[in-house]
Amino acid sequence: MLSRTADHLYWMSRYIERAEGVARMLDAHVRLALLPRPAEDVLQGWTATLVSLGAEAGYAGRHGRVTPGGALDYLAFDRANPGSIVSCLRLARENARAVRGTITSEMWETLNSTYLESRGIGPDAGVAAAAGFLEWVRQRSHLTRGVTVGTMFRDEAFHFTRIGLFLERADNVSRILEARWRDPGRRGERLGTEASEWSVLLRSLSAFEVYRRVYRTVVTPLRVTELLLMNEDMPRSVHRSLGDLYANLLAVANDRSGETCRQAGSLHASFHFGRFDTLVAGGIPQALDALQARLREIGDGISRDFLVPGVAA
Repeated sequence: MLSRTADHLYWMSRYIERAEGVARMLDAHVRLALLPRPAEDVLQGWTATLVSLGAEAGYAGRHGRVTPGGALDYLAFDRANPGSIVSCLRLARENARAVRGTITSEMWETLNSTYLESRGIGPDAGVAAAAGFLEWVRQRSHLTRGVTVGTMFRDEAFHFTRIGLFLERADNVSRILEARWRDPGRRGERLGTEASEWSVLLRSLSAFEVYRRVYRTVVTPLRVTELLLMNEDMPRSVHRSLGDLYANLLAVANDRSGETCRQAGSLHASFHFGRFDTLVAGGIPQALDALQARLREIGDGISRDFLVPGVAA
């Protein structure tokens, strides 16, 4: 497969998953807004989300002081922000258009219609409409994955779409957890211990019913974190994502990709054979930092071994 084709497929899939990941983070904030919480905790939560997404500098340059409405608009609707949901949908569609001869017509129609519908959605519709938009993004992401799995030939093109999806998903889940655990100033842990807040996080990740089946007890921060990091049967867990990432990398391995496959396999093994208490022994924020650093190394290796040089997220 041509490197440029693989590159477009990989980033198409990453941008779709990134849009859904941001939508899930924002959905948690919208749900939490329904709970009685101190204003300071609300602002701290939004700041932590901006920090975990690497968006605090861009936000400050456009809006200055952090406000819930400003952060929501910036992360969901701001077309000047390359990491916003609407920007990710546009970039996914642009990458899909470049490889229309490789993807199926159903995939193209799904991505194109998603982008066209998103153009008519703006930040002035109110909180209720914003919540509806976030749910719509999740449903369109589900639809895109279903069409991909249901219509695409199982060749290298399919595997590159899956590589982009699972690498992005592992990173997204780590950032969602980081936004709950880390002090926005990176001075230590910021932890809300209210079960209702962590239940909201589980619901935003479609994991509440799974948590009840696995633990059959009250919701606690450590158990939620363990589920989302370590449970191999949890569809959105880091463990599951790393296993699927490694399997798809092996399917497209070439004579240059040995080290990248080794790194992906090693990271997966640390979750598959490791223990949660050992993984987070140095602190959960630190463990999430280390995970994100290793995912960046794997992403760099994928770009070096398979894709177009110089293309960045």
